Amino acid sequence: MKIIITGSLGNVAKPLVQQLISEGHDITVISSNETKKDEIEALGAKAAIGSITDLDFLVKTFEGADAAFLMTPPNMGGVNIVENTINAGKNYAEAIKQTGIKRVVMLSSIGAESPVENGPIKGLHFIEKFYNDLENTSVTFLRAGYFYLNFFNDIPLIKNAGIIGANFPQDTKVPLVHPIDIAKVAAEELVKNFEGKNVKYIVSDEPKASEFAKVFGNAIGKPELPWIEFKDEDSLNGMLQAGVPQEMAELYTEMGRGIRTGVVQKDFIEHGSVVDGEIKLEEFAKEFAEKFNA
Repeated sequence: MKIIITGSLGNVAKPLVQQLISEGHDITVISSNETKKDEIEALGAKAAIGSITDLDFLVKTFEGADAAFLMTPPNMGGVNIVENTINAGKNYAEAIKQTGIKRVVMLSSIGAESPVENGPIKGLHFIEKFYNDLENTSVTFLRAGYFYLNFFNDIPLIKNAGIIGANFPQDTKVPLVHPIDIAKVAAEELVKNFEGKNVKYIVSDEPKASEFAKVFGNAIGKPELPWIEFKDEDSLNGMLQAGVPQEMAELYTEMGRGIRTGVVQKDFIEHGSVVDGEIKLEEFAKEFAEKFNA
């Protein structure tokens, strides 16, 4: 199959490209970074260098493809983040419409069924609607849990304050996922003979927040590491002090509130809370410890 992969050679896209190439597929990787061209080609894929905001580029790249894996960057531009994300999804949808690609796998997120109280996820809510309206194209909405790798952002807090936390309590269960588990499922979905639209959750583990502190603490030699629930205002200010841009900090504070109130997890729970990813929190903690000690 001729398959388009967006997301350059990021945490999900790279293992996805490697798996699909090992299966003998013809892969084109879209990247906005010219310096990625050699690395993409070294994997055995074709490189399409350009911007996902350029519809003409997307149409030209999508032409003749059988399937596409579509994802939008988590932070497009630093301001108007949700709007920029939605516009990128709109471009993808139009390019699919113009080129008639029959199979799409979209990297979405838990919480995407809600248009409110989910922070940066709300852009994906509207993109799902664009893809849902595509005629003659089958789409799997791959709703991923909270990325394990986001916990790397907590390392300075642990080192400087000896705590880990967010604006939700320690007994909150949070669906988590490893990019490798996403890549594995995306590879399977891209080559499926399937018609229509469907939602599939990909979650590797679903521990309570208190377990984040316990497992990471044990991995880094700080077994007493506590989980601290922050007020929304304190969570926002902490991110701002850490250098997170205002708009992104506000969106992440909103997402934490949505996790606290259950808005983000609601549809995942209603779908049966299936946890079928392979990489559990304890295994990821080894990666966390390596990053912490680097």
